[in-house]
Amino acid sequence: QVQLVESGGGLVQAGGSLRLSCAASGRTFSSYAVGWFRQAPGKEREFVAALSWSGGSTYDVRSVEERFSISRDNAKNTVYLQMNSLKPEDTAIYYCAYRWGNGLPQAVREYHNWGQGTQVTVSS
Repeated sequence: QVQLVESGGGLVQAGGSLRLSCAASGRTFSSYAVGWFRQAPGKEREFVAALSWSGGSTYDVRSVEERFSISRDNAKNTVYLQMNSLKPEDTAIYYCAYRWGNGLPQAVREYHNWGQGTQVTVSS
């Protein structure tokens, strides 16, 4: 099992920035991916971005355009989501998720372990 702990959420004004962190512990795999998802009230959980063990990345361009960036610090076993130019519609609980194996899927069901989430609220 992989344990994930998110942090860095909070309240920010539109146009502001936040950096979310996802710290991983426990059993890890040589081939894996870490994804960021978000869920707004009354909506389904949706894909935001993902990063593979080899450094490849993918984003949901429709929702985050070029405002978000995913990165990692291997020494800290931590994956980050830098969010810039935040909009009120970015308000949601943000979750990180871990999957073992290759690929960068965007489906919730493809990920094996989940964090508890961190709230991001963007005021207008």
